[in-house]
Amino acid sequence: MSEKQTRTETHGCIVCGKLHQLFVVYESDNTLFDFKVMSADGKKVTHPQRLLVACEKHTEEQVEAAVTRVYGWAKDDSAAED
Repeated sequence: MSEKQTRTETHGCIVCGKLHQLFVVYESDNTLFDFKVMSADGKKVTHPQRLLVACEKHTEEQVEAAVTRVYGWAKDDSAAED
């Protein structure tokens, strides 16, 4: 059985940069297992390779636009091909 490592980390909101505290769990080989946002006004942002957090006040559209702007990641690439 592999041992997991836990850490607390600080990450900025993907939209505005406000800092949030995260409780992060890594596998023994340092790959991300899961994380939880500990700040009361923060929420987890789903991304396949990164720990991302946003403030609760931001809409899903604002968060998606920020992720696309920063990482070039879009949910539906077929729309861009038209």
